[in-house]
Amino acid sequence: MAKFFKEPSRTFSEYLLVPGYTGPDCTPDHVDLSTPLVKFSKGEKPAVTMKIPLVSAVMQAVSGPELACALAREGGVAFIYGSQPIERQAAMVRQVKSTKAGFVDSDSNISPDATIADVIALRNRTGHSTMAVTDNGERNGTLVGILTSRDYRESRIDRNTLVKDVMTPYEKLIVGKDGITLSEANDIIWDHKLNQLPIVDENQKLVSFVFRKDYDSHKEYANELLDADKRYVVGAGVNTRDYRERIPALVEAGADVLVIDSSEGYSCWQAETLKWVREQYGDTVKIGAGNVVDADGFRFLAQAGADFIKVGIGGGSICITREQKGIGRGQATATLEVAKARDEYYRETGVYIPVCSDGGIVHDYHITLALAFGADFVMLGRYFARFDEAPNNLVTVNGNYMKEYWGEGSARARNWQRYDVGGEGKMSFVEGVDSYVPYAGSLRENVGLTLSKVRHTMCNCGCLTIPELMENAKVTLVSGTSIVEGGAHDVIVRDENVNAKPM
Repeated sequence: MAKFFKEPSRTFSEYLLVPGYTGPDCTPDHVDLSTPLVKFSKGEKPAVTMKIPLVSAVMQAVSGPELACALAREGGVAFIYGSQPIERQAAMVRQVKSTKAGFVDSDSNISPDATIADVIALRNRTGHSTMAVTDNGERNGTLVGILTSRDYRESRIDRNTLVKDVMTPYEKLIVGKDGITLSEANDIIWDHKLNQLPIVDENQKLVSFVFRKDYDSHKEYANELLDADKRYVVGAGVNTRDYRERIPALVEAGADVLVIDSSEGYSCWQAETLKWVREQYGDTVKIGAGNVVDADGFRFLAQAGADFIKVGIGGGSICITREQKGIGRGQATATLEVAKARDEYYRETGVYIPVCSDGGIVHDYHITLALAFGADFVMLGRYFARFDEAPNNLVTVNGNYMKEYWGEGSARARNWQRYDVGGEGKMSFVEGVDSYVPYAGSLRENVGLTLSKVRHTMCNCGCLTIPELMENAKVTLVSGTSIVEGGAHDVIVRDENVNAKPM
């Protein structure tokens, strides 16, 4: 006979947090939102700890290089989508790793015999106004000069002027030698009042740049998440089909963590993928798995070697898996059960495997509820798709600014490799829709507001860390009438912005 769960499957909207005692030190500026991204043994530190409990979904409409950099600056991690050719995904990872304040690879190289018209075209293509002038105009050429926006003004210079006639030649440059530390490079920049310092090897080949603006950026973004080489931390999605080719390319490109992007993770294919990773790389490559919605699914992936486990099937705003297949579970119930399984596994083995709640987040306070229910962090798609930094298009719909948003299970994404169905694996139906979401502006502004709400709510609960919230939060079920009561009611609202709208 089929197994029936006694408790109904519930969503985060069916719960509220009950206040706890707020002490004198329980203020938002004292709240620590750091959280582990990958598993660790008792008494040890995780290889990657995020500053905030937010990661971006493995989606074409969400996680490109620009958003990855923006999210890393705030302390979270983006997972570059895998529904694209391997070479292109690896290039995106490399772009993120080379963007970081520190030693930056040059993607704007030009020949001394090029014209200012060529310079302007290159600047428009790359967005960079500082260019390395190399003898052959390529990355592997000998550095012969530097060209910056100060060397040319579009309105004041003939576009046929040659680069060599306006550049700063090598003999007038101050350079750093390959092997210099970032601290030493910054000292040179400040001592000589430079905007950038080219780093060259013994053969005068350009190795990288160090920029003054990146030092200033580092001070501005105190939570930025960096690797041991002071580069942004970035993740990438993989599947259970071409992983033998895709994973080595992503590892070589510098991806800090991987995740198997699948509609359902309780499968032999995910176990095989995890086994291959451990055989090839041991524990040096970090890889999450999922998605699951119960204790059985968690334990299966934990024993298979997952570094973190994603929870949620059918809860995403553009996901129609439950409608199409009748499979899934309310996100609140799923998160709670999997988190309990995680705690039990930790007591048994001494290994803590972080849980990621993926889907079902409609309002900002749902994030706090997910953390209270045991999630170490949440994965968001629609939330990030609204921002400037997402790679989707900004369009006008009925006079309103919107951004396009489509699911990885939609016909538009054509990401059939994420379905662990064996054989050819070609889907005859979709599990996601193509839609729009309201444009919301910059990532930094919105994430700051969201996390401010999380911090204030945690203080109301008397908790200063995520583990404290997991341990001490008090949660109550609410009725439909109570939900109505919780919003503005029985009045004519003058300022619509005060209403609790979906984020």
